[in-house]
Amino acid sequence: MEVKLGKKVFIRDAGKDEYWLQDMIYENPSILGLGDYLTTCKREKRETPDGRFHISLNDFVIDIRYEMEAMLGEIDASHIITSLEYWDNEEWKRHRMCNIAVLVAESFEGRYFNLLQTLCMKLPMICIQANLLEVNEEYVLSFSKIPNLYLGPNDSEKVAMGDESVWSDKSPWTLKAAKELYRLIDADDKSIEYRENYINVCVQGRRAFRLERSSDPASVVFFTVFDEKKVAAIKDVFYNKNFPPSYNFNREKEFVFAVDEDMIRSKEAIFQEIMKIRYKSLLTHR
Repeated sequence: MEVKLGKKVFIRDAGKDEYWLQDMIYENPSILGLGDYLTTCKREKRETPDGRFHISLNDFVIDIRYEMEAMLGEIDASHIITSLEYWDNEEWKRHRMCNIAVLVAESFEGRYFNLLQTLCMKLPMICIQANLLEVNEEYVLSFSKIPNLYLGPNDSEKVAMGDESVWSDKSPWTLKAAKELYRLIDADDKSIEYRENYINVCVQGRRAFRLERSSDPASVVFFTVFDEKKVAAIKDVFYNKNFPPSYNFNREKEFVFAVDEDMIRSKEAIFQEIMKIRYKSLLTHR
């Protein structure tokens, strides 16, 4: 494979503006790396002197709505505040969905980095860097999550703890789904961790499944698989069993799809087959 060398350039230096970046995202939302099933559901002009656009993206498969602000250059206070305002408005209007604020900029290395790090630990917010590369007098646009500003699978210790009673009040259907997954795991050392925004079902202290609330009665389940052979085997199971109806395998190596208590119970054999692929050496019966 021939490897071509490129250099990063700023979008404005390439003769493009903020509207061009927004157009690229609006027409191709999957390039953000947030999943293959994103659709653009709204683009509205803000009632401000600069007239910037705000874009809403939906992933109907797992019932998530992203409120996105995109800008050129280094992230600034105006975009941060506006992004949180839109996220807060959508959270009030669509509180039964999972609403996430998304900030897109060319750089996050300036004065607001520490502030964004704190916000991402407390709120559902994702920061994505837009990268324009010049390769042989051609341009390539790519996007990447900022690792230190993204609450990923290994950051659960940074999230506030919750308890079962809170989940029983705010999302009992998610609690029931988590307990159903816990029940079907055939391992001696298993546990449930209640976090503020999600529930972990663990095997030997390691997260096996993460569940987040969605519209009653559905929840969203995530599980991470890094081994490529195991990924292929699980995809084969999904294909051969025609289950689930749709799923996503994202850049964090997570399988993501919607579940509910009844579905987990009816597809117990499939979930156990997946567990054998992932954790064969940890299960009680092999």
